[in-house]
Amino acid sequence: MDGPEPLGLLLDQAQDKVALLNDEGRFTYVNGAAERMLGFAPADLVGEDAFEYVHPDDREAVRRAFRDVIDRDEFAEDTVEYRHRAADGSWVWLSSRMSNLTDDGLDGYVVSSRDVTDRVLAERERAETASNLREIATVSGDVLWMFDADWSELRFVNPAYEEIYGTSIDALEDDPSTFLDAVHPEDVPAVEAAMKRLSEGTPVDMEYRVNPDENYNRCVWVQAEPITDDGEVVRITGFTRDVTDRRRRECQLVVMDNLLRHNLRNDLNVILGRAEYLDSEVPESAEHTAVIRRVGEQLLETAEKERDIIDLITEEREPERIELRETIADCVETARARHPTAAIAVSTPDPVAVEGRPELRPAVLELLENALRHGDGDDPTVDVALRRTPAGAEIVVRDDHAPIPPVEADVLRGDHDMTNVYHSSGLGLWLVHWSVDLSDGTIAVESGPERGNEITITLPATAE
Repeated sequence: MDGPEPLGLLLDQAQDKVALLNDEGRFTYVNGAAERMLGFAPADLVGEDAFEYVHPDDREAVRRAFRDVIDRDEFAEDTVEYRHRAADGSWVWLSSRMSNLTDDGLDGYVVSSRDVTDRVLAERERAETASNLREIATVSGDVLWMFDADWSELRFVNPAYEEIYGTSIDALEDDPSTFLDAVHPEDVPAVEAAMKRLSEGTPVDMEYRVNPDENYNRCVWVQAEPITDDGEVVRITGFTRDVTDRRRRECQLVVMDNLLRHNLRNDLNVILGRAEYLDSEVPESAEHTAVIRRVGEQLLETAEKERDIIDLITEEREPERIELRETIADCVETARARHPTAAIAVSTPDPVAVEGRPELRPAVLELLENALRHGDGDDPTVDVALRRTPAGAEIVVRDDHAPIPPVEADVLRGDHDMTNVYHSSGLGLWLVHWSVDLSDGTIAVESGPERGNEITITLPATAE
């Protein structure tokens, strides 16, 4: 292109690559941006076939677009995106705008190109991520969903919705309010209240019954979050999981627990009553009736622990702040009242709080009483200490008794499965393990013939 020198200088400062191509597609002019964008000096490109620098997979489409534009009689322009080879052999994505506007003062047709590599790669990454998410959502057994802020438009839902809720996705897309038709009528008010809270910006975690075709016998667990932009709720997203089997098992456990505890108590009361009768009527049987009473009372105690365990595994409780020094003090006071001849040494620092289940208190008490019950002689001893750690706290219970049997230690650590022929002696240690496990804690057990037993419960610190 022959023209005033200032015009060339101005074009060299432009951010976009500006080039002139003749009818054959050869460069007749290239501005300085070519070197900044592609690493080629303009002089190296002039006279070259422009399409030889286009990626082979894109070449024919770009060539065809160029010919279509310059061969038209009327004014025409087009924009194409393609990969252009750089001087170092890499490929740069360009968006080129071309037109058939030219005159005698120009040595070809103007093609203005902009580097869009970052945008194209970001779009491709987003598209790949979206494709992967769609594939995951398609095979997921959970319902993944998204609505707008006022629940008037369904943005997304995966196929699991139809299986769990029993209504069609098409109907939900046509009228999102039909979602409530799949909810048990008695649960609708709670669900509507939860939807309102979400629209106002509050997360929701709840359970309710769905699926009218199955007489609303399906129970679902829903976690949902409001998505905000500049403090305003713009979308609501969440997942729904079918927890019918879990709820059914919980109900079965509660029913069996009530039946067994009721029958066990009644039958044991009969047995203990008969033992008391034999004591008074047949004094020479005292040795045998003492055994009956001891075993009967142990069974009643086991029944109470079984009740605690059923509550532990069926009730959904959020972790709460627990002050361990107060918990240990309460447990020690109870243990001393039940074992007045025992020696219990306590060592606790300043207050230490952790996040945990309220069942931690009976778990600590169980460890204390277990050590006292199995101690040697009439005056058992046990030490309990509370230690602050960088990650939370440790409760350490020590005794100088015989080592805990390996099967019992495995129960505490969670390394043991109950079988018909290999089982621990009672429910107390299972209660300890499950209480600590549900509080995101761990248990370590160290035993030796010379130093007794040391049981350490490690718990995470409370969130500040």
